[in-house]
Amino acid sequence: MLTNVEHIGIAVRDIAASNALFAKLLNSQPYKAETVEAEGVTTSFFRVNQTKIELLEATDAASPIAKFLEKKGEGIHHIAFEVDDIEAEMSRLAAEGFTLLSEKPKAGADNKLVCFLHPKGTNGVLIELCQERTVLPK
Repeated sequence: MLTNVEHIGIAVRDIAASNALFAKLLNSQPYKAETVEAEGVTTSFFRVNQTKIELLEATDAASPIAKFLEKKGEGIHHIAFEVDDIEAEMSRLAAEGFTLLSEKPKAGADNKLVCFLHPKGTNGVLIELCQERTVLPK
């Protein structure tokens, strides 16, 4: 079951410049930054009350974020929903006819397991499912 909006992902060309911009906009600094090498992306996170904003900069020209930026430019990339059981939710959504972009959850940023739904089946919006990992990666 989807429990809440976990974060909004925004694709950016320059994460340092975007961090400065969002720090001014939100009147706070990012609380976390990390690189997810498997996805070819560097991320930083801001918190606004219970909502998180994730900035994503491509570190690899072949990454999904690089392709998104090339095609659409900077802007909202995805909306992430927190789930209690990502595998159960993936099964439920697949049975409902949604197209999953991976067969199994993958390691994502911010200690999450993630899976994306194809935007063609969600009115053009890339949807991310995410669940907190109970064991931190090594």
